[in-house]
Amino acid sequence: MRHRLPIVPLTMSLLAAASNAHSQYQLPPAQLQAIVDAPRAPALGLSPQRNLAMMVDTPALPSIAEVAQPELKLAGLRINPRTYSPSRFSFGTGLKLLDIATQKEIKIMGLPRQLRLADTAWSPDQRYLAFTHVTYADRDGASGVELWLVDINTRIARRLTAQPLSYLAGSGFSWMPDAKGLLVHFKPIGRGKAPQATGIPGGPILQDSQVSVGARQLRTYQDLLKNEEDARLFEHYASSQLALVDLSGKLRLIGNPDMYTDVTVAPNGKLLLSSVLQRPFSYVVPASAFPRQVVVRDLTGKQVHLVVNKPLEEGLPPGNDAVSAGVRKVSWRVDAPATLVWAEAQDGGDPAKAAEVRDIVYAHAAPFLGEPAVLAKLGSRYDRVVWGNGDVALLGEGWYKTRAVKIWRIHPEQQAVAPELLFSYSAEDRYNDPGSPVTMPDAAGRPRLVIGADSTILLGGSGASNEGDRPFLDRFNLTSKAKERLFQSEAPYYESIVTVLSDDGSRLLTTRESPTERPNFYVRDLKRSGAAQLTALTNFPHPTPQLKDVQKEQIRYKRADGVDLTATLMLPPNYEAKRDGPLPLLMWAYPQDFKSASAASQTTGSPFRFNAISYWGPAPMLAMGYAVLDNPSMPIVGAGEAEPNDSYLPQLVANAEAAVEEVVRRGVAERHRIAIGGHSYGAFMTGNLLAHTRLFKAGVARSGAYNRTLTPFGFQSEEREFWKARDVYQAMSPFNNADKIKDALLLIHGEQDNNSGTFPMQSERMFQAMKGLGGTARLVMLPNESHAYRARESIMHMLYETNSWLDKYVKNAKP
Repeated sequence: MRHRLPIVPLTMSLLAAASNAHSQYQLPPAQLQAIVDAPRAPALGLSPQRNLAMMVDTPALPSIAEVAQPELKLAGLRINPRTYSPSRFSFGTGLKLLDIATQKEIKIMGLPRQLRLADTAWSPDQRYLAFTHVTYADRDGASGVELWLVDINTRIARRLTAQPLSYLAGSGFSWMPDAKGLLVHFKPIGRGKAPQATGIPGGPILQDSQVSVGARQLRTYQDLLKNEEDARLFEHYASSQLALVDLSGKLRLIGNPDMYTDVTVAPNGKLLLSSVLQRPFSYVVPASAFPRQVVVRDLTGKQVHLVVNKPLEEGLPPGNDAVSAGVRKVSWRVDAPATLVWAEAQDGGDPAKAAEVRDIVYAHAAPFLGEPAVLAKLGSRYDRVVWGNGDVALLGEGWYKTRAVKIWRIHPEQQAVAPELLFSYSAEDRYNDPGSPVTMPDAAGRPRLVIGADSTILLGGSGASNEGDRPFLDRFNLTSKAKERLFQSEAPYYESIVTVLSDDGSRLLTTRESPTERPNFYVRDLKRSGAAQLTALTNFPHPTPQLKDVQKEQIRYKRADGVDLTATLMLPPNYEAKRDGPLPLLMWAYPQDFKSASAASQTTGSPFRFNAISYWGPAPMLAMGYAVLDNPSMPIVGAGEAEPNDSYLPQLVANAEAAVEEVVRRGVAERHRIAIGGHSYGAFMTGNLLAHTRLFKAGVARSGAYNRTLTPFGFQSEEREFWKARDVYQAMSPFNNADKIKDALLLIHGEQDNNSGTFPMQSERMFQAMKGLGGTARLVMLPNESHAYRARESIMHMLYETNSWLDKYVKNAKP
């Protein structure tokens, strides 16, 4: 029998041999290494009384040795089997306090020697700060998650209990409302070793589908269960023991171990709302869609009230506005002792069904007798409630198809009073966004609306405008609907509100920055005038002083059809276009869908933000002599009944053409030395622009998807399934047009990407297509990395590959 040889162009033979060889991590030039290793500012968390803050030191990037530690991929979750907790690779390495009034740092004694701080929580009375510390013991030792407590008066930390935690989501602990103890998910005492795989199958793997169920959207989830051995392993790690722990470390067990997911304490501290996973599991959806029982329990674990038995949910009806049928979004009303609130779809969760009322929001107070009260009947989907008191709460609803958002005032204790519409706007209309309601923690630590004596609330937002983002704080009168602007960021600074420090909104905690000044924390007292308003809390130095004088400009230009576009143009220090001539340029973007050209034309960003040179985006190439066009607008508009993706390619090309024309017109770039790049959906964009234009000499595509038939039930904001929009899926897939790519494409992907849709296979198949077609491509698979890359070695190698690629195909390109 004759064996056919693969059809590979001769010019590719040497490259093919070389590209399959194993290689070592490489370091980029020193200028790029310095950006990766630049010092990072600590994180700050304000106390309930807003007079103290915790400061958590942010460490350097973890090594590949830490990222490569054991990790289980089960039911859509990633679990560290050594610690019985979510896999994570970034921990706080230091903890101290900051006095807001004096700006003095306060040292904490008794911290673990090699602190790996995972999560923190202030007690409602601010007497304590709880945190978890993750230990990685030697091979013969015990690893786990420990619960620690800091006494704020003595500034001394101690381990609260010897029993390790066990949880799959969240932080694994929460404070009781009276601040006298914590609710904790513990590793069950006496739990044996995890089930061991035998390697011998007990039978075939079976799955069924039923016609009666109808069409369902089944997204391309990663890390799903594959067999019964996986299911038993998941049960082992998903099971935890609830317990109350007092401030001395004494445990009081709550019921028996079970597969708890969410457990929240009622504001009165007497009841628990618990969600427990049930069998049967699924091989096509993650744990979030598994059957579950939502139950109210007392503090002994006894069932008080069954809220709902949620069945297995293998997909939703088609459409981005689809939701689960039946009870969903169950939570406590935070301003009442023990009242449940939830929504129920009236259209079966199917947006294709006609319905005047889409959702009804209910409330049911303990002891949960009689019928629940109706809080609101909504024409679109329930979002959330921001609670104030019995007379004031803000309820939000939205409909993705039209981008419509409505905010209602409801009277939780007066159901006879009809909801009052406060705001109605488009989610994509940033200029007319009224802002988000300001909350503060109450005595139980729950977020409550800040309500003034004259029926006013506070609203804070980004303040988008033609001049760019200018964050603001407004006082809004619920009766007269009048607004009073209390604060707005002013040039030449960008100042963003972190939180409100006083009930009247006169004292603010903000971050303030300028193009050359790193963001730092300030207290702004609006009762003072001029410079006296500001008091600096921190003074973090510039992380990359060698690039302090990078030039940044927010530029505006038009698409051929008149749509206004914006971008951030960044140029190396001391560069002058007239004197120095055009530079090689890297353009880095991410497309976005809109329902109107006016919304697509709105200015984004701010010219007064810090010139941050992060290793993650395109800015590092400034250190190598490149110009950078960051986040150029790539709007895809589908006005009226039209779907944006029906004209995706012509609009994408028009966006790119406009950006190229503008940088060439300004004299900072020349047509034959421009590259395009992006991450995830930006990588998808990169593949399409190389396939359908010759605007770019090279592309850098990280962690993208290129064959849309592999995501047949929708992608990004596309809600139609493949079988309803075949032509769109086919036309938008760069893989289908790989033969048209004539310029160099660098593909980088984490080999353990768990993002829905961006399977590592997407980059592998795209590379194989280009290789077989004789295109110029390189595939870099980063071991142990997911959708975003975490290890220092991986980041360094990513920059090494990017710099080498651009130097080879862009910097020295000929016309």
